[in-house]
Parts: sequence; structure tokens; C-alpha cells
Amino acid sequence: MKEEIFQKIDSYEDYAVQLQKKLVSIPALAPENGGDGEYEKALFLEKELKKLKFDSIEWINVPQKEAKNGMRPNLVARYKGKRNFKTLWIMAHMDIVPPGELSLWNSNPYELKIEERKLIARGAEDNHQAIIAAFLMFRAMMESGFRADFDISLLLCADEETGSGYGADYIAEKRSEIFGKDDMFLVPDSGTEDGSKIEVAEKSILWLKITTRGKQCHASRPSLGINAFRAGSDLVVRLKKLYEFFPEKNELFEPPISTFEPTKKEHNVPNVNTIPGEDVFYLDCRILPCYAINDVKEKISQISKEIEETYSVKINFCPVQEAQAAPPTDPDSPVIKALKKAIKEVYKVEPRVYGIGGGTVAAFFRRLNLPVAVYAKLNETAHQPNEFCILDNILGDAKIFATTALNLDR
Repeated sequence: MKEEIFQKIDSYEDYAVQLQKKLVSIPALAPENGGDGEYEKALFLEKELKKLKFDSIEWINVPQKEAKNGMRPNLVARYKGKRNFKTLWIMAHMDIVPPGELSLWNSNPYELKIEERKLIARGAEDNHQAIIAAFLMFRAMMESGFRADFDISLLLCADEETGSGYGADYIAEKRSEIFGKDDMFLVPDSGTEDGSKIEVAEKSILWLKITTRGKQCHASRPSLGINAFRAGSDLVVRLKKLYEFFPEKNELFEPPISTFEPTKKEHNVPNVNTIPGEDVFYLDCRILPCYAINDVKEKISQISKEIEETYSVKINFCPVQEAQAAPPTDPDSPVIKALKKAIKEVYKVEPRVYGIGGGTVAAFFRRLNLPVAVYAKLNETAHQPNEFCILDNILGDAKIFATTALNLDR
């Protein structure tokens, strides 16, 4: 059965290219990114799903007045097993990011350009590779007459690129009844060029907007004011102490430590000869799961109070993003074991699990105590100009999905 499925997948090259060509021509941008959402792409994908033999297709529509038809659609397509006691989910997202600076592209980002085995366009890798690989797997299984002992389902989500509030986050919170206690997930939205890494854990995220307020005055008479820029700059330097306060290491993650980095800096005064009365910068914290976000915030507050006392300023904090890490997926869970075997067989590399510094949609399902493997073989061109995926990676990932399902079916 496996060899038959593999042969069918290999025969679908033209089908994969045609799907990619159509998908890239439908720019599913969030309203926040200047688009009208995923509705048109969902319509096309539903049409393609209906050509296959899914047992049911459901729309989960989340209201957003700025989007086309006032909603952000999510699609659930189920392929029933011989028994329905659990489901292996493959989850991908329909939305993309804007192309960015068009002068950096060598072609129209919304028209597929093919260079040998490279498929070039915005969204080609992120996340069309996953969508197409899943379609190839399901088509091959259906045409081979294979049904697992359990359900295998496809979840196509909206809004991954802008927070998932209309996608995975909403579904996990408002429609969690569609998941069973023994369900498991493959999320092909992160990976490496050799296809060896499986993401099973994430760090907590804390992004802070930090505002220092002093008193504006003429730069020639600094005693009449309070320099917010100087106080804020001192705060930036002192916040490096966070590395000392939270020193634990966990070799599962890359890097293996918590990180606390000042990043964005907002404009203050427009002219050289004015001392700024307000200064704003941002702090990006990626925190190992062993630490609570509130403990980090408390240390930041203590350091800030020292600055306030030293410079007679006021410092305010506004969280831009804050999420405590979800429970990691057990590396010994059945889906991880089955995926590892598949990677060895298909890509001939030694797989290993790891943790990342950023957040992914996997967190929403892990908080439901469901095991999630974030995995794909990617060239990591997502969000870049001239984004591309390799046709062989689409075929390979389709075989990975199929082999994982077959391994779980034993």
C-alpha cells in the first residue's frame, strides 16, 4: 500500500504545480495587511476538496467586518477511518503576508515563476507547500483505497500571519468540541533544509512597549528639563541584568537560554537642540518555560524603579504580546515516534526534536493537551522576496504525512 501511495504522489507533479499556480494568484491577505481575508482562497480550496472523496467539509466562519463577506473562513475536511476513535489532523494556513518591497522581486509575486524545481511566488512555501502536500497525500490515499483505523482530517485555518484570532486560536477556544482527547496534529509550518528537525516546544513570549517620561526643554539648558532619552538608554543597558536573573539553560531550545533584547526604537524629538521629554523603545523577551512571565515582569519593574529614582522620570509598560509557553509535546508521544520513522525512511536523515524561541499555532492545540509535531522540509524563504518552495519538498512532505499515518495505523 505504501509503495502504491508513493507512486501516486510522484505522479502528481503537474497537479501540484497547478494547485500552486492557482493558490499564489489568490492573495489571501488579512485586512490588517491591506487585503480582504481568505474567502476567495477558501472557495477555491473547497472546490478542490470536493473533487476528492472527503466524507465531510465544514466551514467555520469567524466574523470580521473588514473581511470579504464579513468573515474569516476556516475549512475542516474529514476522511473517515475504519473506526472513529481518534483523528490525525494536518493543519495548514491559507493566509499569506504582503510581498514587501516589489523592487526586490524578480517576478510578479502573485504569478507563479518556475525555475527548474523551484516554484517562486509569495506564499509558495508559507504555507502553500503544506496545503499542496496534504492534498497530494489525501488524493493518493483515496485513489489507492486506503483508510486508516482512525480519521485523518485537514484543517485549513485563517489568520495565522496576524495572530490567529480568527483562526486556530478561535477554533481551539470556541470550537474545541471538534477535537477528541486522543487526537494528534502535524503542523507543517516550520522546518529545515535537510528535513531533520521536529519542533515540540516553544518559549514564552513577552513583548513590551516601554515609555520613559521626563521633561522637555532646550538642549542648551538641560537643568530645566529631564532627559527621557538618557534615562531610557540607561534602562536599556540595565535590562541586560535579566540574563543574570534568569540564567537557566535547556538544550532542547535554540538558543538554549532565555533572551531579553531591546529592539524597536520610536522617534522622539525632530530637532537636535531639544531634550526629549518622552522616549519609547521595545523589549523582546523569549523566556524558557521554567520561568513565569510575571516573574520576569517583576524584575523589569524593579530595574525600572531604580531608573525612576535616579533620573526622576516615570516609566510605563504596555504589553504588545504576552503568552506563557504551552506544555511541550512529549518526544515519546506516538505522533512524534511515527514521524521520526517516516523522516528516516523518506529523507534518509536522523530526526531530532527541538524547541523554538517564537510562538506557533501549535501552542493553541498543546494547551488542549493534544500532541503536536511542527514539521516540514523547508528552505526557510518565508516572508522573503522571491519566496520559493522546491517541488521535491512538496512530494517528500506528502510522503512524510502518508508514512506517519501508516506508522500510526500499525
